Amino acid sequence: MESYFYLLIAAVVLILLMVFFTFVPVMLWISALASGVRISILTLVAMRLRRVIPSRIVNPLIKATKAGLGLNINQLESHYLAGGNVDRVVNALIAAHRADIQLPFERAAAIDLAGRDVLQAVQMSVNPRVIETPTVSAVAKDGIEVKVIARVTVRANIDRLVGGAGEETIIARVGEGIVTTVGSSGSHKDVLENPDMISRTVLGKGLDAGTAFEILSIDIADVDVGKNIGAHLQTEQAEADKRIAQAKAEERRAMAVAQEQEMKARVVEMRAKVVEAESEVPQAMADAMRNGKLGVMDYMNYKNIDADTHMRSSIGKMSEEGKEVKE
Repeated sequence: MESYFYLLIAAVVLILLMVFFTFVPVMLWISALASGVRISILTLVAMRLRRVIPSRIVNPLIKATKAGLGLNINQLESHYLAGGNVDRVVNALIAAHRADIQLPFERAAAIDLAGRDVLQAVQMSVNPRVIETPTVSAVAKDGIEVKVIARVTVRANIDRLVGGAGEETIIARVGEGIVTTVGSSGSHKDVLENPDMISRTVLGKGLDAGTAFEILSIDIADVDVGKNIGAHLQTEQAEADKRIAQAKAEERRAMAVAQEQEMKARVVEMRAKVVEAESEVPQAMADAMRNGKLGVMDYMNYKNIDADTHMRSSIGKMSEEGKEVKE
């Protein structure tokens, strides 16, 4: 029975030791003391209670202490609790310290919390980066299209990383400057002969204002001649004018046809009126004879004259048809 009791006590002690070493990072505490970082066991236990992983704080603090940075555990823990990347901030501070760049911990933490890679920003401050713009198409005053590709050498401006615009703004502004410079050129040949005037003009506009970068240089990588945009636009304008003229001519023709049809309708209407008036002549003659105003001889003379008129009309039509046959 005593042996079982001792085994039970040993098991309980072993479990307690395992729980203790799991909850209390003793090895991390020993590593910190060996590195010259003074930190107590209670502080590490308090980190566990605050749901802070001690290794995420102690290991960066060891690196910062070895690099000679005057950081304390409260700064790193507050940045961790704010959702920042403590290890990346410490690496950025070490890189800035080695490169003799003034970067306080508060600014580095603000840059990290703003969503930017503070370590990459420090590296870009030491080693500038080249941004290549897409092909920018611009048209000179002579109507010839010029396609330009530029390479922009930028360096990160740490003071403007928080709230500063990114690479997309730099590319957009450089493209705008290229379009303005080429558009103000009298001929595309001037751009081909002196492509450096684009870089000089664009660089002098201060395009890096309000951005997180500082433009060091703008170099023209490629210049090509595109389409004759002026001639193309003139051709399209002429085609549009032609279509407008055709539409107006068609409108006039339709109006003329409508007017012709209207005149034909009026002729038919007038003929109907003539026929109607002629139909009243026999009735008027009958009334005149009935009233004694028109005699029989007068009526016979009228019929002779009408027959003579029809005869002359028939002879005239036969003569015209004969001439047409001879021709």
